[in-house]
Formats: sequence, structure tokens, C-alpha cells
Amino acid sequence: MVKQTIQIFARVKPTVRKQQQGIYSIDEDEKLTPSLEIILPRDLADGFVNNKRESYKFKFQRIFDQDAKQEAIFENIAKPVAESVLAGYNGTIFAYGQTSSGKTFTITGGAERYSDRGIIPRTLSYIFEQLQKDSSKIYTTHISYLEIYNECGYDLLDPRHEASTLEDLPKVTVLEDPDQNIHLKNLSLHQATTEEEALNLLFLGDTNRMIAETPMNQASTRSHCIFTIHLSSKEPGSATVRRAKLHLVDLAGSERVAKTGVGGQLLTEAKYINLSLHYLEQVIVALSEKHRSHIPYRNSMMTSVLRDSLGGNCMTTMIATLSLEKRNIDESISTCRFAQRVALIRNEAVLNEEIDPRLMILRLQKEIQELKDELALVTGEQRTEALTEAELLQLEKLITSFLEDQDPESKLEVGADMRKIHHCFHYLKKLLTDKKIHGPSRAPFSEVKDQVNQGPSTEEEYKKLREILQQRDNEINILVNMLKKEKKKAQDALHSSSMDRGEPRRSQSSPFPPGNPEGLRTLPLSAPTQAQDSSVIQYRSSLLHRKTGVREEMSLGRQEAFEIFKRDHADSVTIEDNKQILKQRFSEAKSLGESINEARRKIGRLKEEITQRHVQQVALDFHSPSWLKIQITCSRLSLNSLPT
Repeated sequence: MVKQTIQIFARVKPTVRKQQQGIYSIDEDEKLTPSLEIILPRDLADGFVNNKRESYKFKFQRIFDQDAKQEAIFENIAKPVAESVLAGYNGTIFAYGQTSSGKTFTITGGAERYSDRGIIPRTLSYIFEQLQKDSSKIYTTHISYLEIYNECGYDLLDPRHEASTLEDLPKVTVLEDPDQNIHLKNLSLHQATTEEEALNLLFLGDTNRMIAETPMNQASTRSHCIFTIHLSSKEPGSATVRRAKLHLVDLAGSERVAKTGVGGQLLTEAKYINLSLHYLEQVIVALSEKHRSHIPYRNSMMTSVLRDSLGGNCMTTMIATLSLEKRNIDESISTCRFAQRVALIRNEAVLNEEIDPRLMILRLQKEIQELKDELALVTGEQRTEALTEAELLQLEKLITSFLEDQDPESKLEVGADMRKIHHCFHYLKKLLTDKKIHGPSRAPFSEVKDQVNQGPSTEEEYKKLREILQQRDNEINILVNMLKKEKKKAQDALHSSSMDRGEPRRSQSSPFPPGNPEGLRTLPLSAPTQAQDSSVIQYRSSLLHRKTGVREEMSLGRQEAFEIFKRDHADSVTIEDNKQILKQRFSEAKSLGESINEARRKIGRLKEEITQRHVQQVALDFHSPSWLKIQITCSRLSLNSLPT
């Protein structure tokens, strides 16, 4: 942020005829601020309140005398502002003074000689020269040209009306957003890639300006013109964009209407010019006063457009053009007083950096896609914008089975996908709403009591509870019978083995005494016996399920209880060993089946080869010489048997 007051400069216009000495003097001391002293002759003091005062002294940053060249004006005034614009700060240069004091010549320049170029063409040349030197950034330049005539804005660069009158140009209106930023509607922006294109736009706008002849100037500009250069810069690969604008303002003449000696349309123009400059002075006075809460920017279009330039985010410079002749002394003093008030205004220029919205959108879209890919990698599912029909159907099935499950410890597992979770909540809410809408209306307490005692829904619930209880009892009985049967079979097998081998040998070979249950745990059962027992268990469980009418799937709590029971039971090791034996025999049977199939395929191939050999042998025998001899003999015999 750069805090500085508005810089003020003074330029004295050369006189046409030889001027009397002693009208003004310039004091340019290196240690002090340059000052301009205007000496008031006695014969002109009648129009002032303090007619005894004979001199007025004003201080400026620098004062350019009559012999100052256009190049010196640019180097000292416009070049520092252009450099700040290239760095990213807003800038404004405006010329203020009476008619025929040199405002347009200073801002735009003269058309007779190349050296008479003004601030605008020289600034354009300097900016494009710097852009060509700096290849580390990407620059974009746009031009706009606004004219304020009789408090109406016109676009001087409208491409559709290049040779029309001012009234045919599109009117520009001022719009203000909620953040109090000014937007100009119908003001076109034209991109200029070279200095030549920018100068062509300047010449086009100058031809459309409102110019009229007055007694003080044969080609007086009757309007305020604002030539704006919009500059944006960005480093390659960076999302930060710097945007700056440079206003080059040529104000209309500030003299009093009575002094111009005009009438009709020119009188109306002069009234509007003085009114807008009066509002400009009001804004300057309000900004120069401390603790002023309201600044009247909206009084005129020019002050609205130059809001940032006057007491805002801008580095502003004013050029006071003076025509120090005897008849213009009062207007020159008024211009210097206005410049002194302008010098009291302090602006705060901020570096205009912002994030390019297009690059930011692309960066955020890329980040979102990367997050989606990471989420899909973690969950193993590719997330789309919406759930598919198959996923919705699967979720509804899970919700239905969850609601039908009577186990209070059951859970609904849908994963970590928030879309599925939200859909489950919506589906449950829909079911609840449908149940409330289509459900029975509330009845009195007596009717409800009768329904509880006699209603079919209550009896069905009791029946389901009884079936569930009976199912659990049956499961417990089946498990107990299985354990008893397994124990009995183990004991019988142990007893038979001991009878075959003899009691002394069994006692020596077995480390456990008779009847020790630890010895039963390591004894494996035979495969046919286990298969038979498993078939019996399956038949009983299916019969039990058919009787009870309950689903075969056990709840999560039952499964955990059954697993704990199997793990803690004494014969669990025997069961696991039998399972391993069954798996081994199953794999052996599978390998034997594969070898049998391979033998069958080999036999088939051999049969096909034998058949082909037989066919080939028959074909060879048919074409052999012995077979041909037999055919020839038969043909001769048949010829001999014919009658002569």
C-alpha cells in the first residue's frame, strides 16, 4: 500500500503577443518547494473582495514555464505514473484549467509536429516499449474512451458508429454494485496488441469529440474526456493476475460563463461544464476536510467515474494549466486555489492482485477429481454422481431384511458411502410416512384393549415369538444330541480298538488311562460316519425349519453364540481333524476323477486313429497291382464267354 497526497504540477501557456513583465514569477529553490507568485495589477483589483492585495503565492511539486517541452512534461509527470501502472497500481492524470490554457495540448498533443505529442501517445509508446522488453509475464492491454457531454456519457470508440454524430453514439450509464464499485454500462473495451492499434483508437475517439468555436478558442473542447488504459499481467503457470488502469482525463474549460460571451447551445454547454466542475470542487473540498462523513460523488457523472482517483485506490496527479495574461489573471488564481485544495487529499493505492477465476476453477476441479480417485481407492468403489439402480435395489433389500430381523442386536451395514447412508434415511422416512398415511386411525382405549386381547395381529406376534422360542429349544436339543452321539461313538471306537489289540498293549501305547476325555479329543472319526452325521443334522435342521416357518439364516447373535460353543466344546479338535481328512479325501477324489477323464479322452483319440488307419488301409488295397490283375482277368473271361 502506497499512501501519498495528490501530486500537483503547474504549466504556463506561452502567450501569443508580447506580455508585460511582472505578471508572475517562479521561485525554484532546490531546498524549498517550488512556488508560483502571481502579481495582480492595480487596474484589475476592482473585482476582488480584498482589493488591496497585490500578489498571490502558490506551491507546486514542479512548475513548467512557457518554454517547457512536451517531452519534459512526460518525463516528470506521466512516466512515474506509467511505471506504477506497470507495477500493478491504478493511476490518474487530469488537466484542469480555463479554456485555451493548454489542457488538450498537454494531454493529447498537437497535430502539426511529431514533437508536439501529448501525454496519451507518449504514455502508450512507453507502455508498449516496456511490455516488449519484459518477456517474463503475459500482458493484455485494453483501451476505452469516454466523453461526458452535458452530463451524459458517450462511447467514443463504438465500432458501429465510426463517422456519426455524437448523439448517435451509445449512451453510457453509471451502475453501482453493493460493494460501491462503479460499472459503466455500454462502454466498450478494445484490445490493443501494438502501439499502432492503440494510437488508431485514440485518433478515432478524437474525431468523435464534441468541438465548437468560442471567442476564447476556435476549437474548444466542450466536454470532459477520459482515456483509460486497462493493463493486466500474469506470470506463466501462476493463478495470480495483476490488473491496473490508467485514467488520462482532459477536463473542459473552467472559466465563468459571463466571460465566454456565448449564447444558445454554447451557453447550455458552458452551464453544464461549470456545474460538473462545481461538483468536482465540492468533492475536493469534502475530501480535504477531516472527519467528513459524506462525500458527494453521485452529484455528477464525472465524480462518480473518478471516485477511485479522488480519495481512493489510485495514484493521482493533477496538472494546472495557466494562461497568465492580464484578462485571465482571475481564472488563473482560481485554478491555483483549486490545485491547493486538491493537494490536501491523501490516496491509498493498493497493489491490485487477484486470483484468476478460470485457473482457480480448473485447479479446484482437478483437486476434486483427485479426492474422488483417492476415495475410490480406499473404498474400492468408483464413486459416480448418483447411485445406480442396482445399488438402490440392493440397499432396499438390506433395509427390508434389517427391519424383518427380530434380533435387537442386528445392524445395518451399508459402508462408508454417504450417498448410501442418506438414501437409507430417506427410504426409512418414506416407509414411516407411508405407514402413517395408510395405517389405521386412532381408536378409543377400550377398542385398543380388545384388539390387543383378540386382534389377529397380536396373535400373530405371539405365534412368532413361540416359534422363535421353539426353534432355539430345538437347536439346543440337536446340539446336545450331537454331543452325546459323538461321545458315544468315540467311546465305542476306543473300546473296539482296545479289544482288538489287547488290554496290556493298549495301556502301554496309550498315555491316557481308560475313560480319560483328553484322549478322546485326539481320536479322529471315520469319514463315512461324519458324512452320515452331517446328513442327519442337515435333514433335522431342514425339517425343523419347515415346521417352524422361520428363515434358515441365523442372526448375528446366534452365529456368534454357535461359534463360541463350537470353539469351547471338547470335541472341537476332533471335528476340525475330521474336516481336514474330508478335505484331503475330496481333493484325492477330484484328482482321481481328472485322471479318469484324461484316460477317457486318450481312449477316444486312439479310437479315432484306429478308424482312420482302417480307412487308409482299404484305400491302399483298392489301388494295389494285385487288385488290378484280378480286375483284368475278370474282364477277359467275360469277353471269351461272349458268342462268336
